[in-house]
Amino acid sequence: MKTFQLNAEPRTDLGKKATKALRAEGKIPAVLNGGKIVDLPFSGTLAAGEKLVEIGNNKGIITTDIVLTQEGVRKLVYTPEIFAIELELNGEKRMAVMKDIQFHPVKDNILHMDLLEVFPEKPVVMEVPVKLEGHAEGVKAGGKLSLSMKKLKVKAVYTEIPERLVINVDHLGLGKTMQVGELHFEGLELVNAKNAVVCAVQLTRAARGAMAAAANS
Repeated sequence: MKTFQLNAEPRTDLGKKATKALRAEGKIPAVLNGGKIVDLPFSGTLAAGEKLVEIGNNKGIITTDIVLTQEGVRKLVYTPEIFAIELELNGEKRMAVMKDIQFHPVKDNILHMDLLEVFPEKPVVMEVPVKLEGHAEGVKAGGKLSLSMKKLKVKAVYTEIPERLVINVDHLGLGKTMQVGELHFEGLELVNAKNAVVCAVQLTRAARGAMAAAANS
């Protein structure tokens, strides 16, 4: 997976008025989740923008409110590719992935983003684009190849997640489907439903006619 360089500023004013002013300047309020888990009560010092969220069992997790820019995230958001994000924040670099994004219902601008901090030893779930390769047997027989799932959810440490999942369809016959449970990728766990159809070779009118003709001959 490629790395995307992104600068962020800590966000300390969380009021509605401040949020509106940020957006008017072409900036995006965002949250960096998945930070350090600490014992409660917490005796350390929080950096600018950080806050402590209690998660139970005398544990808390540190999240960070941040500010991004529309221009800074444009090539991160408006692309089919996925990235590991190297975030420059409070004078240090932290690795993250994009988890959620909210767009204006009418305009194209971004209203809010959620990032998830990632670590080399901690698995994360991400959606990865699917790419089909090969020439399906069913297509040679007159069928039409269709892709039902353009992305699949995978679970792995972020350093092992590929830019895309390549699926060979050479042996996919006419009227046949390929389900998630039939796929395997080294080092990755697919978390979609096993019976979900990823791709299929559909019967076309011409293929049905050819099959009928062959049956009657």
